[in-house]
Amino acid sequence: MKPSRFPTLILCMAGPLAAGFVSGIATAQNIDTWYTQLEKPWFQPPAWIFGPVWTVLYLLMGISLFLIWRSERGAFRSRGLLLFFIQIALNFAWSFIFFQFRQPGWAFTEIILLWITLTAMVAVFSRVSKAAAWLQVPYLLWVSFATVLNGSIWWLN
Repeated sequence: MKPSRFPTLILCMAGPLAAGFVSGIATAQNIDTWYTQLEKPWFQPPAWIFGPVWTVLYLLMGISLFLIWRSERGAFRSRGLLLFFIQIALNFAWSFIFFQFRQPGWAFTEIILLWITLTAMVAVFSRVSKAAAWLQVPYLLWVSFATVLNGSIWWLN
């Protein structure tokens, strides 16, 4: 990588990390209070796993964004960038809907929209950069799991 691209890479990684950090800080109080009182399914991961997993996923999102950003301009690149920013907004909003507003049902609806957007984004990314698309697969798998978890928590409560 050319040294002149390094600041762009850092910015691309910092954006998703910042979104995750802000939503995490804004919703942390409800995680420690309201969320602990909810019925959860047997497959609920331990609480400590979420921070490291999301950190890695946000970094992968940023690297993937960088690969798309620096690719040749075109319709798929533009569509991919649009889908990226829509999915990061949906990702950001989910924490508030679920934890801040305490609406697991609405959060379930929203996370399905996130999953659809993310799936479309991966498909479009694959037309621009196979590496960028593959970097999103762990995120897509995690959101798939989170969708089932969210739906289960809604159902149990």
